[in-house]
Amino acid sequence: MAGLRVLLAAGGTGGHLFPAEALAIELRARGASVHLATDVRGMKYVGVFPADSMTSIDAATFRSRSPVVLVRTVWTLAKGFFKAWGLVRKLKPDLVIGFGGYPSVAPVLAGWMRGVPTLVHEQNGVIGRANAFLSHRVTGIATGLKTVKGLSAVLEKKVSNVGNPVRPNVLKVKDVPFPTLEALEEHFQFRVLVTGGSQGASVMSDVVPQAMAVLPEKQRRCLRIVHQARGEDLERARAAYETAGVKVELAAFFDDLPARIANSHLVIGRAGASTVAELAVIGRPSILVPLPTAIDQDQAANAASLGDIGGAIVVKQSDFTPGWLAMTLLELIRNPKRLTDSGIAAKSAGIPDAARRLADLVEAVARTKPSKKSRKEKTR
Repeated sequence: MAGLRVLLAAGGTGGHLFPAEALAIELRARGASVHLATDVRGMKYVGVFPADSMTSIDAATFRSRSPVVLVRTVWTLAKGFFKAWGLVRKLKPDLVIGFGGYPSVAPVLAGWMRGVPTLVHEQNGVIGRANAFLSHRVTGIATGLKTVKGLSAVLEKKVSNVGNPVRPNVLKVKDVPFPTLEALEEHFQFRVLVTGGSQGASVMSDVVPQAMAVLPEKQRRCLRIVHQARGEDLERARAAYETAGVKVELAAFFDDLPARIANSHLVIGRAGASTVAELAVIGRPSILVPLPTAIDQDQAANAASLGDIGGAIVVKQSDFTPGWLAMTLLELIRNPKRLTDSGIAAKSAGIPDAARRLADLVEAVARTKPSKKSRKEKTR
């Protein structure tokens, strides 16, 4: 649909920006102009994110009952809304789509109030608070997973399951074959990737190196670890791996993480929506440790989407101990067929063409024009 003008709105974390980026690439390939509204964190991608323009939107959430804090929050939200209102008026988009995070609320709300077709895309297995607030107003709801908790029967009628769009560097390695069992036996290597998601996870640096130290020497010698850790955890983790006598490549960030996923026999990590989507598209087995402090337990739902089909081993953080992990790794090393079977199961859940599916939905919804009457009814 050449000439389409689309405004993307997303919070500034990878979980929100990665699917937005994948959609932007697909839409621009179709001749659309793409504009991004995000927060100050997202603005660091200026010049990298494939958009014709980027705008920073003020956003906040009510976290305190202090009168002073409440006034500041309301003022921040008001500034964000009026900036979003002016942006929508200036761009005159054919559609506004929100990818979650509080910075997405004002642009989608402004679009809805100005009569622009609107969508939200929910990446997780539980609808997020920003998308939940917008869900009754938007024209349609796109989901990354087949089952999303928190949607009423009325809202389910708006849902289109398109999958979670993944970036080109993920699609580039989606057909890389799983490292063969023969190679594993011949070279006696067991390649493990450890990652804590876009914001890191100290628990991985606490547990994984200690688990390696518990393993018998024969199994320790076969391990090849790639570990993406928080910057403040790097030296502690490096010292623990050295004590365990395990070969490790350790860094705060790997810009080729999808390729490293494809090169792994096993991934140990959190269960953010992007991580789960990439594991499924590439088809790699994993041990997933959902973030326990998430209010809506969205990572637990994400992990279950793979765990329930045998594509991942899901473990609570309270049970994720060095002893448990060492025992699990030992079982997998001794029975590597579990790895290949799990990888096949994970890949069965992958939707590699999710960006295309979402772009098709964007074009279809952009052709609709919500009536003023319908908008008035929704506000009653």
